[in-house]
Amino acid sequence: MYKQSSLQKMVFLTTKMMQRTAVFVTFGGWITSLVTTFLPFWKTMNSDLNEVENWFSGLWLTCLYTEEVGIQCKAYDSLMGLPMDLQISRVLTLISDGVGAMALCVAFPALEGVKMCVSQPSTKRNLLISAGVLTLVSGVTTLIPISIVAYTTVVEFWDEGFPDVMPRWEYGEAMFSGWFGGLGLVIGGILFFVAVCMGDYEQKLTSPQMTPRTKHYLKTEVL
Repeated sequence: MYKQSSLQKMVFLTTKMMQRTAVFVTFGGWITSLVTTFLPFWKTMNSDLNEVENWFSGLWLTCLYTEEVGIQCKAYDSLMGLPMDLQISRVLTLISDGVGAMALCVAFPALEGVKMCVSQPSTKRNLLISAGVLTLVSGVTTLIPISIVAYTTVVEFWDEGFPDVMPRWEYGEAMFSGWFGGLGLVIGGILFFVAVCMGDYEQKLTSPQMTPRTKHYLKTEVL
């Protein structure tokens, strides 16, 4: 009996730790994704003819860096004039940031130790599942625009129609941080579901054991 109670306590602590790990990973991925959304370093370009100038491009701004002036940024003049990949990326990244914030708000009352919905364990479980789904959606909607911009950058870079002396866009630092943030959100969503499975196993251990019914057959002898 002591061994069983120790096992239950260990499972309870593991479930609690897994929930907080999921929240921590989700929060880190969401912050990274949020910062990536507004960074102007999605793509970078420099020219061999003028090495002192570096161009940077993001979803909202285009920046020019020079040694004399520093960095100067300007917003895009027209939304309709943007390439299709940037328009789609804007929408998806904003959806990702909103859904990620919603996932954190939903996950908080579902945590073990938080005195909310204490008398309703099924509600906590459903909130935890909802947080996992929202986190996965946020991660996917972060990875998709990053991958779209990365694909178009590669296609334009290797386009043989451009002269070799013309500068071309390359990957910027923000694209790698976006991939990292989206992957963190996906991992956080998976950890939420792992925490749900651990909670179900813990509840199974604490529930009273049901003894299986046995049937007794009367042995008769046929004369």
